[in-house]
Amino acid sequence: METIKFDDWKKIDLRVGEIKEVNNHPNADKLILLKVDLGDKIINLVAGIKNFYSEEDLIGKKIIVFTNLEPATIRGIKSEGMLLAAEDSKNNIVSLLTTDQDVKNGSIIR
Repeated sequence: METIKFDDWKKIDLRVGEIKEVNNHPNADKLILLKVDLGDKIINLVAGIKNFYSEEDLIGKKIIVFTNLEPATIRGIKSEGMLLAAEDSKNNIVSLLTTDQDVKNGSIIR
């Protein structure tokens, strides 16, 4: 595993976001489109979690979002950040990182 300097870690902006809307990706079977409320703005995310979560499971869920990641176009749709999740590929499990208390949208992760 590669190490990074603390100054590099401080550049990463992780925030709590609330999933407000979920839609199927028009050009991919395993991707979904999320609208996520970060408190001061709503961003669009493209995420490869369709096989692990239903729309009902996701609406209202508070997740951790890497907000200052360079935007990427994924299968023709712009993604403005990245949600964080733990992956256990041996057991085919993906688990979204979330908070254990109901904190305000946009709260900073330190």
